[in-house]
Amino acid sequence: MQVSEAMTRDVRLARPEQSIQDAATIMAEIDAGVVPVGDNDRLVGMITDRDIAVRAVARGKGPEVKIADIMTAEVKYCFEDEDVDHVLQNLGDQQIRRLPVVNRDKRLVGILSLGDIAVTSGNGAAGSALSGISRPGGEHSQTGGAML
Repeated sequence: MQVSEAMTRDVRLARPEQSIQDAATIMAEIDAGVVPVGDNDRLVGMITDRDIAVRAVARGKGPEVKIADIMTAEVKYCFEDEDVDHVLQNLGDQQIRRLPVVNRDKRLVGILSLGDIAVTSGNGAAGSALSGISRPGGEHSQTGGAML
């Protein structure tokens, strides 16, 4: 199965200059914990509810802080025509739960999450990726790879 068959297509973008309160509002409106960050039709980052909690609130920063100040700027992504099994392996290896999906022109066309894969594939493949993702620490943890 290709990524395009499993991904969520309706994606909202935030802008880097918006506040984290704006990002949280978008998350509430779309019932999601992540929002891609775009600047002039270019994907420049991702912001999650956990970023807001750990990188902002836990450090005493207020709701007016700019998304650019706490977002993850190193964006991992996949292509819409990739095989889901290949992407699942990467999700587990990189310890991430969702990826922006781009076309071959690198324009954002969707988001792929473990939940999307679990619902569409039905073969239990998401479980092995979740096992890898759930290992403590890792490059994409809030502690930058250090175990707490």
